[in-house]
Amino acid sequence: MPLSEHEQRLLDQIEHALYAEDPKFAHAVRTTNPQTHFKRQITKAALGLIVGIGVLMAGLVVNKGALTVAISVTGFLLMVASAFWAITSWKRMTGVGGEYDAGTTGRGSRASRRQSSSGGGLMGRLEERWRKRSEEQ
Repeated sequence: MPLSEHEQRLLDQIEHALYAEDPKFAHAVRTTNPQTHFKRQITKAALGLIVGIGVLMAGLVVNKGALTVAISVTGFLLMVASAFWAITSWKRMTGVGGEYDAGTTGRGSRASRRQSSSGGGLMGRLEERWRKRSEEQ
């Protein structure tokens, strides 16, 4: 939804005040690409995945019974957590999945979540037909 003229003027005033108060910070914020943050997260997750593989392999090499299992499970869990982190960061960076919006905190209203959940698939079509029938009567 676009901003009204009054809101746009207020936003411009805030921006000019920020430039006047701290031009170095304002320039840094303006030139920063949000995707850079997600790329760093993906890199860290890939490093965690590699470390997890190493821990898993170390657990297989250690021949101490229960310690072997504990080390291997720790490595596996590290791999799974890193893979999950990488996938969620990639989805946020590319906008795949439709749940992340760069302009929000990710917490939509119930109505918007209900609309997005009922929008596709068989259930969405059935709900749409039901709503049309009730509106016609």
